[in-house]
Formats: sequence, structure tokens, C-alpha cells
Amino acid sequence: MLETSTVLLNKMLASLPAGVQNRLLPHLELELLPLGKVLCESGDTMRNVYFPATAIVSLLYVMENGSSAEISVVGCEGLIGIALFMGGGSTPNQALVRGAGYAYRLHGQKFKDECNRHGELMMIMLRYTQVLFTQMSQTAVCNRHHSIVQQLCRLLLLSLDRSADNHLAMTQELIANMLGVRREGVTEAAGKLQKLGIIEYSRGRITVLNRSELERQCCECYAVVKGETSRLLPYLAQRPSQCLRTGGARADC
Repeated sequence: MLETSTVLLNKMLASLPAGVQNRLLPHLELELLPLGKVLCESGDTMRNVYFPATAIVSLLYVMENGSSAEISVVGCEGLIGIALFMGGGSTPNQALVRGAGYAYRLHGQKFKDECNRHGELMMIMLRYTQVLFTQMSQTAVCNRHHSIVQQLCRLLLLSLDRSADNHLAMTQELIANMLGVRREGVTEAAGKLQKLGIIEYSRGRITVLNRSELERQCCECYAVVKGETSRLLPYLAQRPSQCLRTGGARADC
């Protein structure tokens, strides 16, 4: 249980009126999500929703042969568990932690009870659902029509938007799985960006050195997703007033 004085680092939760927060806080549990943790598998019945604070989670579509591709990414702007809001209960996607960090876990029934009040959370969830649909559709277009370099730029920019700094923990194998391409293609694309001085890549860690140039190298897909996200989720413009302390450790969003 979180105290009523807790500063919520998930921006969706932080944007809710005090009355809604007071109803949810006693049922929120802060959980550390390690890199690679699977929050749900395709077809699983979801019992909890997760509101990332500092963690980054990928929604992946996994094929029968084990190959996969990322269809959307979720950070402190949203939640994992939209199937409960939509009424389906289960999802065809896998939710995989690709950025270790903290998230708030909430029992699914408590989440549905609050949505069924048809209050502020319901309105935010409707807009957030449209944001996810935009991201999914744009990802499908990008994977079909744009180069691996452009796809990599989009992936890195979406990750930066959900990260506390310009350092991203990503192996080439992980990137290949998210983009649904061969690892050799990722190696070549990352090499091009590194030669241009846009990124520095070493031992599964990417440092973005020039974000503006990264955006110029990217296709229009990132700008479309970014624009719709900013339009539909105005609470993202709000900056957290302070950090969350967890067992003496500092976690910034």
C-alpha cells in the first residue's frame, strides 16, 4: 500500500483528481520490474494492470515459430492491461519489460471498478486507447514501407521519450526481435548511425549523442505518434514535482 503523500511517477495516475487517487492508492503496489520480465503472455487472462513509473514495456506480437515484432511501447505515460478496460480480459500480445524499473501494480477488478464510475479515469483511458491504436497502426506502416535505419530511429526516439536520460539498455538481439528483422540488419543500421555521430553503441548500451539529428534521420512515423500522444494526453506536459524514494533509492521519471 502506498501512503497518501506519495508522489506518483506514472503521469496517467498523477493526472487523476485527488478523489480518484485516494480510492486507488490503498490498492497500488510498487514493484521492481527486471529487464526481460514477461508481464503477460499472449492469450493470458489478465488479473492486474501495471502503470510504469520508470520501467519501459514492449507489447510484442509473437508468431508460432517464435519470431516477434513490437507493436507498441509503454512507459510512464500509460499502462499495461488495456484489455481489461476494453472488456476482452485477455490479449493476443506479450508484454515484455525492455527497460528495467518500477511500476505500480493494481488488481484488475479495482481498475475496472474505477473505470465503471465513468469518471476521469474512463475519459483518460478512451484517449489513451486512441494513442495506442495510432502507435500500432503507424508501426505497421513503418515496418512495411521504411528502411531498418528509419525503423531503428523511431524505436530509439520512442524509447528516449520514456527514459530518464539518453542512455538505453538494448542488445542488438533485442532490437532485432522488436523490429522483426535479422540481427545483421540491426548491426548495419546501428553502425550507420554511429558513423554519423548520432549514437554510441557498446556492449548492449546505446547512448544518443545527437537527438535532433536522430529525428532528422527518422521517417514521419515518429512525428505522427508524438503529435497524437501530445494532443490526446495533455498531462504529459506536466513535470513531476519530485522523485520517488524506494528503499533509499531514487527513481526519476
